[in-house]
Amino acid sequence: MQRNIIETVMGGVVLIVAGFFVTFAFTSAGVSPVTGYEVSARFENASGLSPGTDVRMSGVKIGTVARQSLDPETFTAIVTMTIQSDLQLPLDTSARIIPDGLLGGNFVELEPGGELENIQPGGSIEYTQGAINIIDLATRLFFSSTDNSGESGAAAGAAGAGGQQ
Repeated sequence: MQRNIIETVMGGVVLIVAGFFVTFAFTSAGVSPVTGYEVSARFENASGLSPGTDVRMSGVKIGTVARQSLDPETFTAIVTMTIQSDLQLPLDTSARIIPDGLLGGNFVELEPGGELENIQPGGSIEYTQGAINIIDLATRLFFSSTDNSGESGAAAGAAGAGGQQ
């Protein structure tokens, strides 16, 4: 009977310590939703974004992606972001989707412009650059260099064979 009580108490202590670690991890990782005003941006390719994805400026998280939708007329992705209310974005702010390292996901990087007027809540960012597919670029580079070297190798072989005769 004594052993069961000790095991129960130890199990409770382990659960409490685990709860503190989870709470600490969430508060220090900055995964809490950002409150503020919403702005939207249109991207040709919004791959790698989902609600909750970071919106950063100069490497600092200033917001999150709130939602995504597809414009049925232009087939562009409309990304709505929530930006901290204490930050005012200039009217010519630009947005681009960039990878967070080689194996990480994507995030939205905002670069402020020099306009004196600011984007109003509910407004949109006009200057955008969509996500770049690194794997697609590497594949194109690999196959284009293979095709070029294969053609030049065949041409060199034909020239060499013609020169020996």
